[in-house]
Amino acid sequence: MTAQEAQWLKKIIANEELHVLFQPIVDASEQAVYGYEALIRGPKTSPLHSPLRLFEVATQAGKLVELDILCRRLAIHRFAELKLPGLLFLNVMPLTIVERDFREGLTLGFIRDSGLPPERVVIELTEHVPIHDYELMRQAVDHYRTMGFQVALDDLGAGHSSLRHWSELRPDFVKLDRHFISGIDQDPAKREFLRSILDVARSLDCQVIAEGVETAAEHLCLWELDRGLALLQGFYFARPSQQPPLELNMVLPATTQLKSPAGRTARSIFRTIEAVTPDCAVPLLAERFRQQPSLRCVTVVDNDKPVAVVRRNAFLTLFTNPFSHALYAKRCVLDVADTRMLVAEADTPLEILSQQLTDSHDIEQEDFVIVNASGDYLGMGNIVDLLREITAIQVRQARHANPLTGLPGNILINETLAAYLAAEKGFAAAYVDLDNFKAFNDAYGYARGDHVIISLSRLLQAQVESAGGFIGHIGGDDFMMLLPLSHWESICGQILRSFEVVAPGFYEEADRLQGGIHTENRQNKVAFIPFVSVSIAVKPIHDTSLCKALDIAAELSELKHQAKKIPGNSLFVERRDSCVAH
Repeated sequence: MTAQEAQWLKKIIANEELHVLFQPIVDASEQAVYGYEALIRGPKTSPLHSPLRLFEVATQAGKLVELDILCRRLAIHRFAELKLPGLLFLNVMPLTIVERDFREGLTLGFIRDSGLPPERVVIELTEHVPIHDYELMRQAVDHYRTMGFQVALDDLGAGHSSLRHWSELRPDFVKLDRHFISGIDQDPAKREFLRSILDVARSLDCQVIAEGVETAAEHLCLWELDRGLALLQGFYFARPSQQPPLELNMVLPATTQLKSPAGRTARSIFRTIEAVTPDCAVPLLAERFRQQPSLRCVTVVDNDKPVAVVRRNAFLTLFTNPFSHALYAKRCVLDVADTRMLVAEADTPLEILSQQLTDSHDIEQEDFVIVNASGDYLGMGNIVDLLREITAIQVRQARHANPLTGLPGNILINETLAAYLAAEKGFAAAYVDLDNFKAFNDAYGYARGDHVIISLSRLLQAQVESAGGFIGHIGGDDFMMLLPLSHWESICGQILRSFEVVAPGFYEEADRLQGGIHTENRQNKVAFIPFVSVSIAVKPIHDTSLCKALDIAAELSELKHQAKKIPGNSLFVERRDSCVAH
Protein backbone atom coordinates (compact mmCIF):
# COMPACT_ATOMS: atom_id res chain seq x y z
CA MET A 1 0.00 0.00 0.00
CA THR A 2 1.44 3.35 -1.05
CA ALA A 3 0.88 6.64 0.75
CA GLN A 4 -1.12 7.83 -2.26
CA GLU A 5 -3.40 4.78 -2.08
CA ALA A 6 -3.91 5.27 1.66
CA GLN A 7 -4.87 8.89 1.06
CA TRP A 8 -7.28 7.92 -1.70
CA LEU A 9 -8.91 5.27 0.53
CA LYS A 10 -9.45 7.78 3.32
CA LYS A 11 -11.02 10.23 0.85
CA ILE A 12 -13.22 7.58 -0.78
CA ILE A 13 -14.68 6.40 2.53
CA ALA A 14 -15.12 9.92 3.94
CA ASN A 15 -16.88 11.24 0.80
CA GLU A 16 -18.55 7.96 -0.17
CA GLU A 17 -16.98 8.19 -3.63
CA LEU A 18 -17.98 4.74 -4.79
CA HIS A 19 -19.88 3.66 -7.91
CA VAL A 20 -22.49 0.90 -7.58
CA LEU A 21 -22.96 -1.32 -10.64
CA PHE A 22 -25.48 -4.12 -11.08
CA GLN A 23 -25.12 -7.26 -13.19
CA PRO A 24 -28.29 -9.26 -13.96
CA ILE A 25 -28.66 -12.89 -12.92
CA VAL A 26 -30.80 -14.59 -15.55
CA ASP A 27 -33.38 -17.34 -15.08
CA ALA A 28 -32.99 -19.18 -18.38
CA SER A 29 -36.04 -21.37 -17.81
CA GLU A 30 -38.27 -18.31 -17.44
CA GLN A 31 -36.41 -16.18 -20.03
CA ALA A 32 -36.31 -13.39 -17.44
CA VAL A 33 -34.10 -11.47 -15.00
CA TYR A 34 -34.02 -13.29 -11.65
CA GLY A 35 -32.06 -10.68 -9.72
CA TYR A 36 -28.91 -8.53 -9.67
CA GLU A 37 -25.50 -8.74 -8.08
CA ALA A 38 -24.32 -5.39 -6.72
CA LEU A 39 -20.70 -4.61 -7.65
CA ILE A 40 -18.51 -1.75 -6.43
CA ARG A 41 -15.95 0.37 -8.28
CA GLY A 42 -13.72 3.14 -6.97
CA PRO A 43 -13.39 6.53 -8.73
CA LYS A 44 -12.17 6.09 -12.32
CA THR A 45 -9.37 8.61 -11.81
CA SER A 46 -8.01 6.90 -8.71
CA PRO A 47 -5.54 4.01 -8.33
CA LEU A 48 -8.33 2.22 -6.43
CA HIS A 49 -10.82 1.97 -9.29
CA SER A 50 -10.40 -1.82 -9.37
CA PRO A 51 -12.43 -3.50 -6.60
CA LEU A 52 -9.63 -6.01 -6.08
CA ARG A 53 -7.09 -3.29 -5.31
CA LEU A 54 -9.64 -1.24 -3.37
CA PHE A 55 -10.30 -4.06 -0.91
CA GLU A 56 -6.64 -5.07 -0.73
CA VAL A 57 -5.68 -1.57 0.38
CA ALA A 58 -8.61 -1.44 2.81
CA THR A 59 -7.45 -4.71 4.37
CA GLN A 60 -3.88 -3.40 4.76
CA ALA A 61 -5.17 -0.15 6.27
CA GLY A 62 -7.50 -1.90 8.73
CA LYS A 63 -10.54 -0.36 7.04
CA LEU A 64 -12.05 -3.51 5.50
CA VAL A 65 -15.10 -3.67 7.76
CA GLU A 66 -15.79 0.04 7.37
CA LEU A 67 -15.52 -0.13 3.59
CA ASP A 68 -17.65 -3.26 3.37
CA ILE A 69 -20.49 -1.72 5.37
CA LEU A 70 -20.36 1.45 3.25
CA CYS A 71 -20.56 -0.61 0.04
CA ARG A 72 -23.53 -2.51 1.39
CA ARG A 73 -25.46 0.63 2.35
CA LEU A 74 -24.86 2.32 -1.02
CA ALA A 75 -25.82 -0.82 -2.95
CA ILE A 76 -29.10 -1.30 -1.06
CA HIS A 77 -30.16 2.32 -1.47
CA ARG A 78 -29.23 2.41 -5.16
CA PHE A 79 -31.08 -0.87 -5.85
CA ALA A 80 -34.22 0.57 -4.27
CA GLU A 81 -33.79 3.90 -6.06
CA LEU A 82 -33.61 2.19 -9.48
CA LYS A 83 -36.66 0.04 -8.62
CA LEU A 84 -34.92 -3.05 -9.98
CA PRO A 85 -36.98 -6.27 -10.08
CA GLY A 86 -36.11 -9.57 -8.47
CA LEU A 87 -33.53 -10.28 -5.79
CA LEU A 88 -30.55 -8.20 -4.73
CA PHE A 89 -27.38 -10.27 -4.27
CA LEU A 90 -25.32 -8.32 -1.78
CA ASN A 91 -21.62 -9.07 -1.37
CA VAL A 92 -20.78 -9.33 2.32
CA MET A 93 -17.51 -10.40 3.92
CA PRO A 94 -17.70 -13.04 6.65
CA LEU A 95 -15.39 -10.91 8.77
CA THR A 96 -17.97 -8.11 8.76
CA ILE A 97 -21.03 -10.15 9.66
CA VAL A 98 -19.34 -11.82 12.63
CA GLU A 99 -18.12 -8.45 13.90
CA ARG A 100 -20.29 -5.31 13.64
CA ASP A 101 -23.29 -6.42 11.62
CA PHE A 102 -24.00 -9.49 13.74
CA ARG A 103 -24.16 -7.27 16.84
CA GLU A 104 -25.73 -4.13 15.43
CA GLY A 105 -28.13 -5.32 12.70
CA LEU A 106 -26.73 -2.81 10.21
CA THR A 107 -27.95 -4.55 7.04
CA LEU A 108 -31.49 -4.86 8.34
CA GLY A 109 -31.41 -1.15 9.17
CA PHE A 110 -30.26 -0.26 5.65
CA ILE A 111 -33.02 -2.45 4.22
CA ARG A 112 -35.71 -0.80 6.33
CA ASP A 113 -34.47 2.67 5.38
CA SER A 114 -34.71 1.78 1.68
CA GLY A 115 -38.17 0.23 1.93
CA LEU A 116 -37.05 -3.18 0.60
CA PRO A 117 -38.38 -6.35 2.25
CA PRO A 118 -35.58 -8.61 3.59
CA GLU A 119 -36.98 -11.49 1.49
CA ARG A 120 -35.65 -9.74 -1.63
CA VAL A 121 -32.07 -9.65 -0.36
CA VAL A 122 -29.52 -12.45 -0.64
CA ILE A 123 -26.42 -12.15 1.55
CA GLU A 124 -23.59 -13.29 -0.72
CA LEU A 125 -20.59 -14.35 1.36
CA THR A 126 -17.47 -13.14 -0.46
CA GLU A 127 -14.12 -14.04 1.02
CA HIS A 128 -10.88 -12.13 1.17
CA VAL A 129 -9.73 -14.01 4.29
CA PRO A 130 -10.49 -17.61 5.31
CA ILE A 131 -13.21 -18.57 7.79
CA HIS A 132 -11.70 -19.81 11.05
CA ASP A 133 -14.70 -19.97 13.41
CA TYR A 134 -17.44 -21.98 11.71
CA GLU A 135 -19.62 -22.06 14.81
CA LEU A 136 -19.73 -18.27 14.94
CA MET A 137 -20.32 -18.07 11.18
CA ARG A 138 -23.23 -20.53 11.42
CA GLN A 139 -24.76 -18.40 14.15
CA ALA A 140 -24.44 -15.31 11.95
CA VAL A 141 -25.96 -17.06 8.93
CA ASP A 142 -28.87 -18.36 11.03
CA HIS A 143 -29.31 -14.84 12.40
CA TYR A 144 -29.69 -13.47 8.85
CA ARG A 145 -32.19 -16.17 7.94
CA THR A 146 -34.40 -15.42 10.96
CA MET A 147 -34.62 -11.83 9.66
CA GLY A 148 -35.86 -13.05 6.25
CA PHE A 149 -32.63 -12.93 4.22
CA GLN A 150 -31.38 -15.75 2.01
CA VAL A 151 -27.70 -16.70 1.89
CA ALA A 152 -25.37 -17.42 -1.05
CA LEU A 153 -21.81 -18.73 -1.13
CA ASP A 154 -19.72 -16.94 -3.76
CA ASP A 155 -17.01 -18.35 -6.06
CA LEU A 156 -17.35 -22.03 -5.16
CA GLY A 157 -14.08 -23.72 -6.10
CA ALA A 158 -11.87 -20.63 -5.91
CA GLY A 159 -9.65 -19.15 -3.21
CA HIS A 160 -10.63 -19.94 0.35
CA SER A 161 -14.15 -20.92 -0.67
CA SER A 162 -14.43 -24.69 -0.29
CA LEU A 163 -16.83 -27.59 -0.07
CA ARG A 164 -16.52 -27.38 3.71
CA HIS A 165 -18.11 -23.91 3.64
CA TRP A 166 -20.99 -25.40 1.67
CA SER A 167 -21.40 -28.29 4.07
CA GLU A 168 -21.09 -26.16 7.21
CA LEU A 169 -23.22 -23.16 6.21
CA ARG A 170 -25.87 -24.83 3.97
CA PRO A 171 -26.49 -21.72 1.80
CA ASP A 172 -29.61 -21.23 -0.32
CA PHE A 173 -27.43 -20.54 -3.37
CA VAL A 174 -23.90 -21.39 -4.43
CA LYS A 175 -22.21 -19.39 -7.18
CA LEU A 176 -19.83 -21.52 -9.18
CA ASP A 177 -16.51 -19.84 -9.98
CA ARG A 178 -16.19 -18.66 -13.59
CA HIS A 179 -13.16 -20.94 -14.15
CA PHE A 180 -15.47 -23.95 -14.38
CA ILE A 181 -17.77 -22.26 -16.91
CA SER A 182 -15.18 -20.74 -19.24
CA GLY A 183 -14.84 -23.00 -22.30
CA ILE A 184 -17.08 -25.70 -20.78
CA ASP A 185 -18.43 -26.49 -24.26
CA GLN A 186 -14.92 -27.65 -25.21
CA ASP A 187 -13.94 -29.36 -21.95
CA PRO A 188 -15.50 -32.71 -20.91
CA ALA A 189 -13.74 -32.56 -17.52
CA LYS A 190 -15.53 -29.32 -16.62
CA ARG A 191 -18.86 -30.84 -17.63
CA GLU A 192 -18.20 -33.82 -15.35
CA PHE A 193 -17.31 -31.49 -12.49
CA LEU A 194 -20.49 -29.46 -12.99
CA ARG A 195 -22.65 -32.59 -13.04
CA SER A 196 -21.21 -33.57 -9.66
CA ILE A 197 -21.82 -30.11 -8.23
CA LEU A 198 -25.44 -30.16 -9.43
CA ASP A 199 -26.01 -33.57 -7.82
CA VAL A 200 -24.68 -32.26 -4.50
CA ALA A 201 -26.82 -29.11 -4.83
CA ARG A 202 -29.98 -31.15 -5.32
CA SER A 203 -29.23 -33.30 -2.29
CA LEU A 204 -28.77 -30.14 -0.18
CA ASP A 205 -31.80 -28.34 -1.71
CA CYS A 206 -29.51 -25.57 -2.93
CA GLN A 207 -29.63 -23.61 -6.20
CA VAL A 208 -26.50 -23.27 -8.32
CA ILE A 209 -25.71 -20.01 -10.14
CA ALA A 210 -23.20 -20.36 -12.98
CA GLU A 211 -21.02 -17.24 -13.18
CA GLY A 212 -18.90 -16.13 -16.11
CA VAL A 213 -21.09 -17.23 -19.04
CA GLU A 214 -19.58 -15.28 -21.92
CA THR A 215 -20.52 -17.08 -25.14
CA ALA A 216 -23.61 -18.59 -26.76
CA ALA A 217 -21.75 -21.93 -26.96
CA GLU A 218 -21.13 -21.94 -23.20
CA HIS A 219 -24.76 -21.12 -22.49
CA LEU A 220 -26.08 -23.76 -24.89
CA CYS A 221 -23.76 -26.35 -23.34
CA LEU A 222 -25.07 -25.53 -19.86
CA TRP A 223 -28.66 -25.67 -21.08
CA GLU A 224 -28.12 -29.07 -22.71
CA LEU A 225 -26.10 -30.42 -19.78
CA ASP A 226 -28.89 -29.95 -17.26
CA ARG A 227 -32.06 -27.89 -17.65
CA GLY A 228 -32.23 -27.66 -13.88
CA LEU A 229 -29.29 -25.25 -14.04
CA ALA A 230 -31.41 -22.20 -14.82
CA LEU A 231 -29.65 -19.36 -12.97
CA LEU A 232 -26.84 -17.86 -15.04
CA GLN A 233 -24.71 -14.73 -14.92
CA GLY A 234 -22.09 -13.29 -17.25
CA PHE A 235 -21.14 -10.90 -20.03
CA TYR A 236 -23.14 -12.96 -22.52
CA PHE A 237 -26.35 -11.64 -20.94
CA ALA A 238 -25.21 -8.22 -19.71
CA ARG A 239 -22.14 -6.45 -18.37
CA PRO A 240 -22.21 -4.70 -14.97
CA SER A 241 -23.85 -1.31 -15.38
CA GLN A 242 -25.04 1.65 -13.34
CA GLN A 243 -28.34 1.44 -15.27
CA PRO A 244 -28.88 -2.31 -15.80
CA PRO A 245 -31.68 -3.70 -18.01
CA LEU A 246 -34.98 -4.43 -16.29
CA GLU A 247 -35.73 -7.40 -18.52
CA LEU A 248 -33.92 -9.90 -20.69
CA ASN A 249 -33.58 -8.25 -24.09
CA MET A 250 -32.57 -11.36 -26.02
CA VAL A 251 -33.90 -14.75 -27.02
CA LEU A 252 -31.73 -17.36 -25.39
CA PRO A 253 -30.29 -19.75 -28.00
CA ALA A 254 -31.61 -22.92 -26.43
CA THR A 255 -35.19 -21.89 -27.18
CA THR A 256 -34.48 -21.65 -30.89
CA GLN A 257 -31.63 -24.11 -31.44
CA LEU A 258 -32.88 -27.17 -29.58
CA LYS A 259 -33.18 -29.95 -32.14
CA SER A 260 -34.22 -32.89 -30.01
CA PRO A 261 -35.05 -33.63 -26.38
CA ALA A 262 -31.52 -34.89 -25.80
CA GLY A 263 -29.99 -32.03 -27.77
CA ARG A 264 -26.31 -33.01 -27.60
CA THR A 265 -24.22 -33.68 -30.69
CA ALA A 266 -20.82 -35.10 -31.61
CA ARG A 267 -19.40 -31.60 -31.22
CA SER A 268 -19.80 -31.94 -27.47
CA ILE A 269 -17.40 -34.88 -27.20
CA PHE A 270 -14.70 -34.16 -29.79
CA ARG A 271 -11.11 -33.71 -28.65
CA THR A 272 -8.62 -31.63 -30.60
CA ILE A 273 -5.89 -34.08 -31.60
CA GLU A 274 -3.24 -32.93 -34.05
CA ALA A 275 -3.48 -34.80 -37.35
CA VAL A 276 -0.59 -35.93 -39.59
CA THR A 277 -0.14 -35.57 -43.34
CA PRO A 278 0.04 -38.60 -45.66
CA ASP A 279 3.79 -38.08 -46.28
CA CYS A 280 4.67 -37.96 -42.55
CA ALA A 281 7.56 -40.35 -41.86
CA VAL A 282 6.69 -43.46 -39.86
CA PRO A 283 9.54 -42.93 -37.31
CA LEU A 284 8.18 -39.44 -36.47
CA LEU A 285 4.76 -40.83 -35.62
CA ALA A 286 6.34 -43.71 -33.69
CA GLU A 287 8.21 -41.21 -31.54
CA ARG A 288 5.00 -39.24 -30.91
CA PHE A 289 3.19 -42.36 -29.72
CA ARG A 290 6.09 -43.16 -27.37
CA GLN A 291 6.09 -39.66 -25.91
CA GLN A 292 2.28 -39.56 -25.49
CA PRO A 293 1.20 -42.81 -23.80
CA SER A 294 -2.45 -41.68 -23.69
CA LEU A 295 -2.61 -41.05 -27.45
CA ARG A 296 -4.74 -43.86 -28.92
CA CYS A 297 -5.44 -42.80 -32.48
CA VAL A 298 -4.22 -40.20 -35.01
CA THR A 299 -6.00 -39.07 -38.17
CA VAL A 300 -4.21 -38.76 -41.52
CA VAL A 301 -5.44 -35.58 -43.21
CA ASP A 302 -4.92 -34.48 -46.80
CA ASN A 303 -6.07 -30.94 -47.74
CA ASP A 304 -8.11 -30.74 -44.49
CA LYS A 305 -9.98 -33.97 -45.31
CA PRO A 306 -9.46 -37.19 -43.27
CA VAL A 307 -8.26 -40.06 -45.44
CA ALA A 308 -7.21 -42.69 -42.86
CA VAL A 309 -6.40 -43.30 -39.20
CA VAL A 310 -3.44 -44.81 -37.40
CA ARG A 311 -4.40 -46.77 -34.27
CA ARG A 312 -1.79 -47.01 -31.54
CA ASN A 313 -1.88 -50.75 -30.85
CA ALA A 314 -1.83 -51.83 -34.50
CA PHE A 315 0.91 -49.30 -35.32
CA LEU A 316 3.28 -50.25 -32.47
CA THR A 317 2.83 -53.94 -33.33
CA LEU A 318 4.81 -53.18 -36.49
CA PHE A 319 7.92 -52.61 -34.34
CA THR A 320 8.01 -55.93 -32.47
CA ASN A 321 11.09 -57.43 -34.17
CA PRO A 322 14.71 -56.22 -34.54
CA PHE A 323 14.32 -55.46 -38.27
CA SER A 324 11.25 -53.21 -37.90
CA HIS A 325 13.08 -49.89 -37.70
CA ALA A 326 15.08 -50.60 -40.83
CA LEU A 327 11.98 -51.87 -42.59
CA TYR A 328 9.85 -48.76 -41.88
CA ALA A 329 12.51 -46.06 -41.58
CA LYS A 330 11.74 -44.58 -44.99
CA ARG A 331 8.06 -45.43 -45.22
CA CYS A 332 5.24 -42.85 -45.04
CA VAL A 333 2.37 -42.97 -42.58
CA LEU A 334 -0.23 -43.54 -45.29
CA ASP A 335 1.48 -46.85 -46.13
CA VAL A 336 0.60 -48.26 -42.72
CA ALA A 337 -2.68 -46.38 -42.00
CA ASP A 338 -6.17 -47.87 -41.96
CA THR A 339 -8.58 -46.30 -44.43
CA ARG A 340 -11.54 -47.98 -42.69
CA MET A 341 -12.76 -45.39 -40.23
CA LEU A 342 -15.99 -43.96 -38.93
CA VAL A 343 -16.39 -40.27 -39.79
CA ALA A 344 -19.12 -38.23 -38.10
CA GLU A 345 -20.27 -34.66 -38.68
CA ALA A 346 -19.99 -32.48 -35.59
CA ASP A 347 -23.75 -31.78 -35.62
CA THR A 348 -24.71 -35.47 -35.60
CA PRO A 349 -26.97 -36.16 -32.58
CA LEU A 350 -25.34 -38.50 -30.09
CA GLU A 351 -28.17 -41.03 -30.43
CA ILE A 352 -27.56 -41.31 -34.19
CA LEU A 353 -23.79 -41.46 -33.69
CA SER A 354 -24.25 -44.31 -31.22
CA GLN A 355 -26.36 -46.19 -33.78
CA GLN A 356 -23.69 -45.64 -36.47
CA LEU A 357 -21.06 -47.14 -34.18
CA THR A 358 -23.29 -50.09 -33.40
CA ASP A 359 -23.86 -50.75 -37.11
CA SER A 360 -20.16 -50.50 -38.11
CA HIS A 361 -19.24 -54.12 -37.37
CA ASP A 362 -16.17 -54.19 -39.64
CA ILE A 363 -14.55 -51.06 -38.16
CA GLU A 364 -12.64 -50.82 -34.90
CA GLN A 365 -14.93 -48.63 -32.85
CA GLU A 366 -12.92 -47.21 -29.96
CA ASP A 367 -12.05 -43.93 -31.75
CA PHE A 368 -13.76 -42.07 -34.60
CA VAL A 369 -13.12 -38.94 -36.66
CA ILE A 370 -15.23 -35.78 -36.30
CA VAL A 371 -15.54 -33.28 -39.16
CA ASN A 372 -17.46 -30.06 -39.86
CA ALA A 373 -20.30 -29.71 -42.38
CA SER A 374 -17.74 -29.31 -45.21
CA GLY A 375 -15.97 -32.52 -44.27
CA ASP A 376 -12.92 -30.75 -42.85
CA TYR A 377 -11.16 -32.45 -39.94
CA LEU A 378 -11.97 -31.11 -36.46
CA GLY A 379 -10.76 -33.76 -34.04
CA MET A 380 -11.36 -37.21 -32.62
CA GLY A 381 -14.15 -38.76 -30.57
CA ASN A 382 -13.93 -41.71 -28.21
CA ILE A 383 -16.60 -44.28 -27.46
CA VAL A 384 -16.08 -43.91 -23.70
CA ASP A 385 -16.90 -40.18 -23.90
CA LEU A 386 -19.93 -40.98 -26.06
CA LEU A 387 -21.26 -43.54 -23.57
CA ARG A 388 -20.66 -41.14 -20.69
CA GLU A 389 -22.66 -38.38 -22.40
CA ILE A 390 -25.53 -40.67 -23.39
CA THR A 391 -25.68 -42.09 -19.87
CA ALA A 392 -25.76 -38.54 -18.47
CA ILE A 393 -28.68 -37.72 -20.79
CA GLN A 394 -30.57 -40.81 -19.65
CA VAL A 395 -29.89 -40.05 -16.00
CA ARG A 396 -31.08 -36.47 -16.47
CA GLN A 397 -34.26 -37.64 -18.17
CA ALA A 398 -34.89 -40.07 -15.33
CA ARG A 399 -34.13 -37.36 -12.77
CA HIS A 400 -36.63 -34.98 -14.35
CA ALA A 401 -39.41 -37.56 -14.58
CA ASN A 402 -42.34 -37.24 -12.19
CA PRO A 403 -41.62 -39.61 -9.27
CA LEU A 404 -45.24 -40.73 -8.92
CA THR A 405 -46.02 -41.66 -12.53
CA GLY A 406 -42.58 -41.89 -14.13
CA LEU A 407 -43.81 -39.59 -16.92
CA PRO A 408 -41.65 -36.66 -18.11
CA GLY A 409 -41.84 -33.69 -15.73
CA ASN A 410 -41.93 -29.96 -16.43
CA ILE A 411 -38.36 -29.59 -17.69
CA LEU A 412 -38.77 -32.38 -20.26
CA ILE A 413 -42.24 -31.13 -21.17
CA ASN A 414 -40.80 -27.70 -22.01
CA GLU A 415 -37.99 -29.28 -24.03
CA THR A 416 -40.41 -31.39 -26.05
CA LEU A 417 -42.78 -28.49 -26.63
CA ALA A 418 -39.85 -26.41 -27.93
CA ALA A 419 -38.81 -29.30 -30.18
CA TYR A 420 -42.35 -29.61 -31.59
CA LEU A 421 -42.34 -25.89 -32.39
CA ALA A 422 -38.87 -26.07 -33.93
CA ALA A 423 -40.02 -28.91 -36.21
CA GLU A 424 -42.49 -26.42 -37.77
CA LYS A 425 -45.25 -29.01 -38.03
CA GLY A 426 -48.70 -28.46 -36.64
CA PHE A 427 -49.88 -30.25 -33.51
CA ALA A 428 -52.50 -29.96 -30.79
CA ALA A 429 -51.44 -29.04 -27.26
CA ALA A 430 -53.77 -30.23 -24.50
CA TYR A 431 -53.98 -29.66 -20.74
CA VAL A 432 -55.59 -32.46 -18.72
CA ASP A 433 -56.87 -31.86 -15.20
CA LEU A 434 -59.05 -33.72 -12.69
CA ASP A 435 -62.24 -32.13 -11.31
CA ASN A 436 -63.48 -32.77 -7.77
CA PHE A 437 -60.14 -34.36 -6.93
CA LYS A 438 -59.48 -32.39 -3.73
CA ALA A 439 -62.70 -33.60 -2.18
CA PHE A 440 -61.80 -37.21 -3.07
CA ASN A 441 -58.30 -36.75 -1.63
CA ASP A 442 -59.67 -35.27 1.59
CA ALA A 443 -62.24 -38.02 2.00
CA TYR A 444 -60.11 -41.05 1.10
CA GLY A 445 -56.53 -39.94 1.84
CA TYR A 446 -53.43 -39.30 -0.23
CA ALA A 447 -52.68 -42.96 -1.00
CA ARG A 448 -56.07 -43.41 -2.70
CA GLY A 449 -55.61 -40.02 -4.38
CA ASP A 450 -52.25 -41.15 -5.78
CA HIS A 451 -53.95 -44.28 -7.12
CA VAL A 452 -56.41 -42.10 -9.09
CA ILE A 453 -53.55 -40.01 -10.55
CA ILE A 454 -51.58 -43.12 -11.54
CA SER A 455 -54.67 -44.67 -13.14
CA LEU A 456 -55.28 -41.50 -15.16
CA SER A 457 -51.63 -41.38 -16.22
CA ARG A 458 -51.77 -44.96 -17.53
CA LEU A 459 -54.98 -44.24 -19.43
CA LEU A 460 -53.44 -41.13 -21.00
CA GLN A 461 -50.21 -42.95 -21.79
CA ALA A 462 -52.00 -45.78 -23.58
CA GLN A 463 -54.04 -43.42 -25.76
CA VAL A 464 -51.36 -40.84 -26.51
CA GLU A 465 -48.32 -43.02 -27.17
CA SER A 466 -50.24 -45.37 -29.46
CA ALA A 467 -51.03 -42.28 -31.56
CA GLY A 468 -47.40 -41.16 -31.70
CA GLY A 469 -47.96 -38.20 -29.35
CA PHE A 470 -46.30 -37.05 -26.13
CA ILE A 471 -47.58 -37.15 -22.56
CA GLY A 472 -45.99 -35.34 -19.59
CA HIS A 473 -46.92 -34.94 -15.93
CA ILE A 474 -46.93 -31.27 -14.89
CA GLY A 475 -47.57 -32.14 -11.27
CA GLY A 476 -50.43 -33.11 -8.97
CA ASP A 477 -53.39 -34.04 -11.13
CA ASP A 478 -52.29 -31.93 -14.13
CA PHE A 479 -50.93 -33.40 -17.38
CA MET A 480 -49.80 -32.08 -20.76
CA MET A 481 -50.43 -33.85 -24.08
CA LEU A 482 -48.99 -33.04 -27.52
CA LEU A 483 -51.10 -34.75 -30.17
CA PRO A 484 -51.19 -35.12 -33.97
CA LEU A 485 -53.48 -32.59 -35.65
CA SER A 486 -55.09 -35.33 -37.71
CA HIS A 487 -56.81 -37.18 -34.85
CA TRP A 488 -56.48 -35.33 -31.56
CA GLU A 489 -60.30 -35.15 -31.25
CA SER A 490 -60.74 -38.91 -31.34
CA ILE A 491 -57.95 -39.35 -28.76
CA CYS A 492 -59.51 -36.84 -26.36
CA GLY A 493 -62.97 -38.37 -26.86
CA GLN A 494 -61.67 -41.86 -26.03
CA ILE A 495 -59.93 -40.53 -22.87
CA LEU A 496 -63.12 -38.88 -21.63
CA ARG A 497 -65.25 -41.97 -22.31
CA SER A 498 -62.73 -44.32 -20.68
CA PHE A 499 -62.33 -42.23 -17.53
CA GLU A 500 -66.10 -41.93 -17.12
CA VAL A 501 -66.23 -45.73 -17.01
CA VAL A 502 -63.39 -46.21 -14.49
CA ALA A 503 -64.09 -43.25 -12.13
CA PRO A 504 -66.87 -44.94 -10.03
CA GLY A 505 -64.46 -47.77 -9.20
CA PHE A 506 -62.32 -45.39 -7.13
CA TYR A 507 -65.14 -45.00 -4.54
CA GLU A 508 -66.51 -47.16 -1.74
CA GLU A 509 -69.79 -48.86 -2.54
CA ALA A 510 -71.99 -46.47 -0.53
CA ASP A 511 -70.51 -43.43 -2.27
CA ARG A 512 -70.61 -45.19 -5.62
CA LEU A 513 -74.35 -45.84 -5.26
CA GLN A 514 -75.08 -42.18 -4.53
CA GLY A 515 -72.77 -40.91 -7.30
CA GLY A 516 -70.28 -39.05 -5.10
CA ILE A 517 -69.44 -38.00 -1.55
CA HIS A 518 -70.72 -35.58 1.07
CA THR A 519 -67.93 -33.40 2.47
CA GLU A 520 -67.36 -29.97 3.99
CA ASN A 521 -66.65 -27.20 1.49
CA ARG A 522 -64.55 -24.07 2.05
CA GLN A 523 -67.47 -22.40 3.83
CA ASN A 524 -67.51 -25.29 6.34
CA LYS A 525 -70.85 -26.45 5.01
CA VAL A 526 -71.55 -30.02 3.98
CA ALA A 527 -71.89 -30.28 0.20
CA PHE A 528 -72.37 -33.12 -2.25
CA ILE A 529 -69.41 -33.61 -4.61
CA PRO A 530 -69.92 -35.84 -7.70
CA PHE A 531 -67.40 -38.39 -8.98
CA VAL A 532 -63.98 -37.18 -10.10
CA SER A 533 -64.01 -36.29 -13.78
CA VAL A 534 -61.55 -35.12 -16.42
CA SER A 535 -61.35 -31.68 -18.07
CA ILE A 536 -59.30 -31.32 -21.24
CA ALA A 537 -58.39 -27.94 -22.73
CA VAL A 538 -57.03 -28.13 -26.29
CA LYS A 539 -55.19 -25.62 -28.44
CA PRO A 540 -54.69 -26.80 -32.07
CA ILE A 541 -51.55 -25.13 -33.44
CA HIS A 542 -51.40 -24.92 -37.22
CA ASP A 543 -48.76 -22.20 -37.62
CA THR A 544 -45.90 -22.79 -35.18
CA SER A 545 -44.21 -19.52 -36.17
CA LEU A 546 -46.90 -17.63 -34.24
CA CYS A 547 -46.20 -19.45 -30.98
CA LYS A 548 -43.68 -19.69 -28.19
CA ALA A 549 -43.53 -22.50 -25.64
CA LEU A 550 -44.16 -20.19 -22.68
CA ASP A 551 -47.18 -18.60 -24.41
CA ILE A 552 -48.73 -21.99 -25.15
CA ALA A 553 -48.31 -23.08 -21.54
CA ALA A 554 -49.85 -19.83 -20.30
CA GLU A 555 -52.80 -20.04 -22.68
CA LEU A 556 -53.51 -23.67 -21.84
CA SER A 557 -53.53 -22.79 -18.16
CA GLU A 558 -56.23 -20.20 -18.88
CA LEU A 559 -58.19 -22.54 -21.13
CA LYS A 560 -58.17 -25.16 -18.38
CA HIS A 561 -60.35 -22.88 -16.24
CA GLN A 562 -62.89 -22.69 -19.08
CA ALA A 563 -62.96 -26.48 -19.37
CA LYS A 564 -63.48 -26.88 -15.62
CA LYS A 565 -66.63 -24.74 -15.78
CA ILE A 566 -68.31 -27.51 -17.79
CA PRO A 567 -69.78 -30.19 -15.47
CA GLY A 568 -68.53 -33.77 -15.78
CA ASN A 569 -65.95 -35.06 -18.23
CA SER A 570 -65.45 -32.15 -20.60
CA LEU A 571 -63.51 -30.86 -23.57
CA PHE A 572 -62.86 -27.17 -24.26
CA VAL A 573 -61.18 -26.17 -27.54
CA GLU A 574 -59.55 -22.84 -28.44
CA ARG A 575 -59.59 -22.66 -32.23
CA ARG A 576 -58.03 -19.22 -32.71
CA ASP A 577 -54.48 -19.19 -34.11
CA SER A 578 -53.16 -16.59 -31.66
CA CYS A 579 -50.80 -17.87 -28.97
CA VAL A 580 -51.46 -14.99 -26.58
CA ALA A 581 -53.20 -16.01 -23.37
CA HIS A 582 -56.70 -14.55 -22.90
